[in-house]
Amino acid sequence: MLSGIFGRKSDHPMADIKSAQALLDDLPKNDAHKMIMELTEWIESVADNADFKPDHQFALVRLLDETAQPYARKLTHDYFTPQALSKFQENRLWLALGNWSRHTVRAYLKIFDRYRSGAKGVSAISAQAPLLAARAVYAVTVQLKYICAHYGPIDHTIWSNLAGIYQHAEQQQYLDTPLALHSGAVGDTTVKGELGRLLGWYGSGFSTLKPLHMHLTERIVGQYCSTIDVGAQQDADSLFSFDLERPAAPIGVKAGGAARPSMRFISMAAMQPKLEALIKTLGKGAVPDDLNLGGIYDAEPVREAAQYLLNYLTAPPLRRSARRGIEVDLSVVNGFTRVVEHTDAGLNFSEEQPAHWDVEDISASGFRTVLPAQGLDGIHIGSLLGVQPDGVQHWGVAVIRRLMRNDANQLQVGAEMLTNQIAGVALSQSGGGGGFEDGQPALWLQARTGDPSGEARLLMKADTFSPHRSLQARFDGKNYLLIPLMLLEKGEDYDLARFRLIEQESGSE
Repeated sequence: MLSGIFGRKSDHPMADIKSAQALLDDLPKNDAHKMIMELTEWIESVADNADFKPDHQFALVRLLDETAQPYARKLTHDYFTPQALSKFQENRLWLALGNWSRHTVRAYLKIFDRYRSGAKGVSAISAQAPLLAARAVYAVTVQLKYICAHYGPIDHTIWSNLAGIYQHAEQQQYLDTPLALHSGAVGDTTVKGELGRLLGWYGSGFSTLKPLHMHLTERIVGQYCSTIDVGAQQDADSLFSFDLERPAAPIGVKAGGAARPSMRFISMAAMQPKLEALIKTLGKGAVPDDLNLGGIYDAEPVREAAQYLLNYLTAPPLRRSARRGIEVDLSVVNGFTRVVEHTDAGLNFSEEQPAHWDVEDISASGFRTVLPAQGLDGIHIGSLLGVQPDGVQHWGVAVIRRLMRNDANQLQVGAEMLTNQIAGVALSQSGGGGGFEDGQPALWLQARTGDPSGEARLLMKADTFSPHRSLQARFDGKNYLLIPLMLLEKGEDYDLARFRLIEQESGSE
């Protein structure tokens, strides 16, 4: 890269701040993608130049980071969008942003390591240690977000680096020193706040979220990171723990679990009223002006992200039924249309054969499997799956809830079973009227134990459900009036809704 062509320190184009600023002034400011790629090369060059004094190296990295902020925000908003991107565009943005975030982390950590080890000249940046540590932690947060957006494996050195920063800040007593993270930032933050932001967000189940909601939850947690407490004492509000001597991803705190002196506990209880107030405002269709999401987003996806966080804080998810270590061969189809084609509601049966998944970890409420990453482009969080175990005549339906790539680039898939048996039905609008095409195929889900009597769950084509429109369907030899109760889930290609049932005589409206 660029660092390989430079000789002595005096020959480096960024040997002084003035020449560095002049060089940056000549970069292509009208092309955000090219700008980020250029800045990535420069920050790599600066990080690799051991001849720079620590204070000059830190000043350059800060300058490059500040210069990149508006361009990174634009590309980030382009990447985390409700609209589906083409594979080319998605990869192009992800590579640019991922490379930038990775090299930014590397640059800050190199300077921090020089400072922590007491290298020559580091006394010149001692007063800036809180800013250096906070910038390093924030850069790691951004790096993690792009790794998570591809459900990628997490490099374990990330956790050891964070543990080192926390220990140093705790020992040198600058965990709570207020600072402005970037120029123009609204409000101050602290090293503890940035660490709480990262650990709290990551601990809240990133692998169950779509990329857009990964971004929105990270920004919301960042907005309220001052409410997150990180400390050595475990209490009733402790949600996650992070071990400084055995660094690993934050884990949920179990009641009565053993605590070690090296463990730090993360509490997000004080964030709950903030989230409740935010959700109330978002429910009116308004995004607060002071909510910094890194761009403009509609109220509904922001509300969904905030509600997810609130649900996690108030009732962390628990496994509902025990896994059974039995091997099952599943026939699998992906998408509402493909599932309908495998029921008697399908009119045009596809010749495409189902995929076959070997499942070794299964329960009454879901299953988990490991698949090769190649050839699974259509699989993502929220994908609707039709599943049929080997030897079983009927099909069931499941939804992908968790994805993560392991170190072998295999995709770990977790799915929630909606029902083990479905039936195809055709929907018509009760009483006629416009806006609905009679005969629309839908999937009637078999009732589960504990479901209210006189109700049914239906999977329908996306945007079919209306709380103001009753429907009719014939199921199991009987005619039913379906009175809408609520939309349970809205997927990319399906609506999952609950209806009250009224049995009708044959031929009645």
